[in-house]
Amino acid sequence: MNSSNPGFLDIIFQRKSVRHFVEKPVSKDDLMIMVKAGMAAPSARNEQPWAFIVLTDRYMLNQLGEGLPYAKMLYFAGAAFIVCGDTSIIIEEGKAGLWQQDCAAATENILLAAESLNLGAVWTAVHPYIKRESHVRNILHLPDHIIPFCVIPVGYPTGEDVPKDKFDSRKIHWGKW
Repeated sequence: MNSSNPGFLDIIFQRKSVRHFVEKPVSKDDLMIMVKAGMAAPSARNEQPWAFIVLTDRYMLNQLGEGLPYAKMLYFAGAAFIVCGDTSIIIEEGKAGLWQQDCAAATENILLAAESLNLGAVWTAVHPYIKRESHVRNILHLPDHIIPFCVIPVGYPTGEDVPKDKFDSRKIHWGKW
């Protein structure tokens, strides 16, 4: 690969959804790096309509795992991020729904930061599933204007999960369909 920063591209191509963790806490310094990476994401009109909850408490991680069908790895993760949309941040009329795109960009930055720190992470969907949103909202006592977008379990990977080559030339169209 021809690039002036192959290390960064390696991180992108090595990123994987990690669902198997060694039971070990994640340092507060690493968690702070990941949340700062999330906040470095682009957002519509730079409104930054996100909020992040960082969980390290084992009881709380387990409680979240109980009600999220695709986040059972929370039982073993060292921590989790709950990426939320803050609907009190009003963006120009007709563009209020952009918080989801903004939270998705922040989520991807957190996932890439985890990979760069030799940690594992996985994006587990909460929004737009009402039952999942309600579970997260109840466990974390979220105010009405905060919508849980996703839960990102994070921790030290066992090594079972490997990156997938997702490149598909059939999805590329040069100049026209």
